[in-house]
Amino acid sequence: MGMIFANVMAIYRRELQSYFASPFAYLIAGVFWLLSGFFFMAILLGEQGLIAQAALRDQLGITDPPIDVAYQFLSFFLGVLGSLSLFVLPMLSMGLYAEERKRGTLELLATSPITNWAVALGKLLGVVTFFVSMVFPLLIYQSIALGAADPPVRPDVLIMGHIGLVLMAAAILSLGMFVSSLTDSTILAAILTFALILLLWVIDLVAAGIGGPIGDALTHLSLIRNYNNLTQGILDVSSILLFISYILLGVFLTAQSIEALRFQRS
Repeated sequence: MGMIFANVMAIYRRELQSYFASPFAYLIAGVFWLLSGFFFMAILLGEQGLIAQAALRDQLGITDPPIDVAYQFLSFFLGVLGSLSLFVLPMLSMGLYAEERKRGTLELLATSPITNWAVALGKLLGVVTFFVSMVFPLLIYQSIALGAADPPVRPDVLIMGHIGLVLMAAAILSLGMFVSSLTDSTILAAILTFALILLLWVIDLVAAGIGGPIGDALTHLSLIRNYNNLTQGILDVSSILLFISYILLGVFLTAQSIEALRFQRS
């Protein structure tokens, strides 16, 4: 067990170092921070932002229905972060295995003593950690802004929303890792991952058109529906289990994909 853990951590450190040494990864993070900051200002302080709308309601004497600016802002902003992640995450996952194929090092991984699932888990932990490092600065300035709210936002709502964001990101990255293991083209891996995630993002709309038991079953697979449950500060066990299931599915399929490559080479 100790050897397996050491192998996972070795792959994890290798993958994490590759992200923090990659100019492209910093470019992705920079664009993500720039767009996040823009929407943060627009939602909260823009001409049509929540503070301006609340001030207008006060001037007009409108008190019904009451609005909670802090909670509305958190809901809107987490929704924006989820949408931005839909575009950012495929670019982070596209090179997890495609680059190994291109450099010819995937065969070394496939034939190494390290198990395929340990390699996949280490790679996934590395890219998820890099994404968390991208989200952490946003969490800081959200906490500062929401700390001035009266009444203050409960910390558990803020934390649960960001846990939901990280879980959703891990699910998307895990599935993207599997897609990356199928091709040596990073661009193709990104496009296919985006298409897959977009399908899971809007599958509840497809389910509404189908209806019946099949439609109900498809609705539970929706990323956006389960993500919204967590961003509302609700500890929804079914949503958490769904994201964990996607993570495990991605790791399992990736390990099987590399095992198939090992079989072809033997």
